[in-house]
Amino acid sequence: MGILVQKYGGTSLSTPEARELVIGHIKRELANQYQLVVVVSAMGRIGEPYATDTLLGWAASNGDSLPTRERDLLMSCGEIISAATLCSLLCHEGIEAMVLTGAQAGFLTDSQFGNARIVDIRPDRVLQELEQGRVVIVTGFQGQDEQGDFTTLGRGGSDTSATAIGAALHADIVDIYTDVDGILTADPRIVEDARPLTYVSYNEICNMAYQGAKVIHPRAVEIAMQANIPVRVRSTFSESEGTLVTHPEGFTKVQPGVVDRYVTGIAYVGNVTQITVETEAGIEQLQLKVFKTMAEHGISVDFINVTPTGAVYTVSDQDGVKALQVLGELGLQPKILSGCAKVSVIGGGINGVPGIMAMIVEALTVAGIPILQSADSNTTIWVLVKKEDMVQALRALHAKFELHR
Repeated sequence: MGILVQKYGGTSLSTPEARELVIGHIKRELANQYQLVVVVSAMGRIGEPYATDTLLGWAASNGDSLPTRERDLLMSCGEIISAATLCSLLCHEGIEAMVLTGAQAGFLTDSQFGNARIVDIRPDRVLQELEQGRVVIVTGFQGQDEQGDFTTLGRGGSDTSATAIGAALHADIVDIYTDVDGILTADPRIVEDARPLTYVSYNEICNMAYQGAKVIHPRAVEIAMQANIPVRVRSTFSESEGTLVTHPEGFTKVQPGVVDRYVTGIAYVGNVTQITVETEAGIEQLQLKVFKTMAEHGISVDFINVTPTGAVYTVSDQDGVKALQVLGELGLQPKILSGCAKVSVIGGGINGVPGIMAMIVEALTVAGIPILQSADSNTTIWVLVKKEDMVQALRALHAKFELHR
């Protein structure tokens, strides 16, 4: 019997109706003769009683002084409640199941509370329970450090838990269940004719996730890629196969005779500020001073272009004022343009193909959208536009590359 890992997010567990669908997916895979490990997130989203953000809100309203160690202890409660709830429902259906916390499942982490990194996974207990014919429910998002303290893995931690335990168990596949039918070519709330993708490479989905797509956390994808374990992103609310994430050579197993595509999808990050720093006098080591100062003040920089006399880069809008202040303390007079958006054209076929940038420029020029800055990598071309042009830019690029087909 092969091992299958399923991961269910908060919306998949938040209502009795959704939990019934989860039970159905579990029954189907048991009928397919899989040994099942089910990784769960906390139920619901902020405002719902057991959601992680709700628990944090509770702490904030009661002194707002919880140390990071105890904060992780509190944040671990939501997943434990989800796991116990699902276990009860499975046992009611006559399905033998049991719960393991992240620590009991073998997740050993460092002690960086709130954003711990996995140091090792020792899944002996999980394997023992699987051999007894049980469905093993693992609390996602959490582990244990060498002192035995609860730790949490940061945002997207349950996705990371799922692919990490999948890698440790040499699972056949990891299914990430969410509230959408797989990975789409663009945000359907903005691009109405965005369509689901049948397959996508690890590199492509990592880039899509880093550039704003929130279907799966990039850390989780990187673990799956290193272990060469396929991941499917599926909807809890349908029987669709969703999107397969694997190496490109695995695509033909899903769609024989598939033809290479240049562009896979369009993503975006809004609310960014462009900063231009230049000096005619040529301050010695200007670029070093600028970026070292950003780092010292905890300001994350992105979209970096360096010239002999200066630099152009972006920060989040919320860091714009702080960046302006600390640059002023260096005696610089930067140009600031807030309210921008970074639009990304992503595809494994972009590298070395002539004309992709020309198509981007043409699409945006025809739409009357100025490009403020651009950059590229092997799988992504980024353009910076004004935020008020973002929606039109996404639609124009989606149409230009015929991603609706």
